[in-house]
Formats: sequence, structure tokens, C-alpha cells
Amino acid sequence: MSDRFWIGFFILLSCLVGVLHASAGDSDLVYKDCVEECKRTGCVKDKCFQHCRFSSDGVSIEGPWYMQEPLYLQWKQWDCQSDCRYHCMLSTEKEREILGTGPVKYHGKWPFKRVFGIQEPFSVAFSALNLGVQFHGWLSFFILLYYKLPLRPQNRKPYYEYTGLWHIYGLLAMNTWFWSAVFHSRDVDFTEKLDYSSAVALLGYSLIVAIMRTFSG
Repeated sequence: MSDRFWIGFFILLSCLVGVLHASAGDSDLVYKDCVEECKRTGCVKDKCFQHCRFSSDGVSIEGPWYMQEPLYLQWKQWDCQSDCRYHCMLSTEKEREILGTGPVKYHGKWPFKRVFGIQEPFSVAFSALNLGVQFHGWLSFFILLYYKLPLRPQNRKPYYEYTGLWHIYGLLAMNTWFWSAVFHSRDVDFTEKLDYSSAVALLGYSLIVAIMRTFSG
């Protein structure tokens, strides 16, 4: 009986994984057709992208796409796929709005609009604010220890024995929010890995510090 239960459970789980593989937006046929058409023609309706123009062997006709942008715009580093997905998302959402249907997620994210090349401006702003708070806290801690509290006369080091631990914590926290801001400004595989790994490192270190402080007496 138990074997049948587990077999049924795993079959159901595998079905759910298949269902949850794609978001509602990027599984929409209108959106998918738009992206494929954009990759083939380099255009979404009246808007065209130079870096989506390829020869038959898959090489960009006009050289590397990022060299076709003005210097002050090259930092965006948007590629053909990103631009096609973004503008097809906007186009599809306009059609959904006309039909009276609500927004849906695309590739795991709700629809967004770029601002000055930044993918998620509000998330970037909040991450930057968190970074500022962490920096202020770390700097205040540093000033308190080395300029306001007495130091050991023999080596001019703080009496507080966990100084090093909290310095490392502050640096890890600032690193985490920095990469969070970068990730939300430009979501690519590289920035995603740095964002997630930084967050995991901070959480892991926080656990270690908590255990050390709990059992240190």
C-alpha cells in the first residue's frame, strides 16, 4: 500500500514540475511567436534592433551588437534575446490590457519597464538603500570601537573580542546588497549567481556567528 502511495506521489510531483516549468506569460503562444519573429527579423512591430540582424551563419551583420551603441549606452549590455523578450512582453501585455485580462509573469517575473536601462528600478533603489544602511552601520561600529571606546594599551586593539566577526559580517552584508542591486539592474546568469551566492554566504555566516555567540558563554 505504501509503495503505491509513493509511486502516485512521485507521478503527481513530476506532473506538477512539468506544469510549473514555464510562467503563464512565456508559455503564451502570442508571446512565443513574437519572440521567434523578433529573432528572425530583428523587429517587434515598428521597433527594430540592429543587434538582431544576423547572416545565414548566425553572425551579426554589423559586427558585435554592443559596439553599435553609443559609448554611454554600451553599459546596458542587452542582447538580442533580452530585447526581443522585453518588447514582446510589453506588446503582449498591451493586448492583454485591451482584452481586459490581468498581467501574468514572464520567465518567473511580473512585467516591468526599464528606466535608463535599469531592469527593475525600484528593486535596485531598495537594494541600494539597504547597502547604504549596512555601510552606515559598519562605519558607525568601526568609529565606536576605534575612536570612542578605550583600546588595549599594549596593541591599540579593541577590548571587544568579537570585533573581527562583525567586521566580516558587515562586509558580507554590503557585498550581498551590492550584488542584489546589480542583479536587479541587469538579470543575467552571471549576476544571478553572484546575487544568490552572496545571499547564501551571508546567511551561512550569520548562522555561524549566532552559534558562536550562543555557546561562547
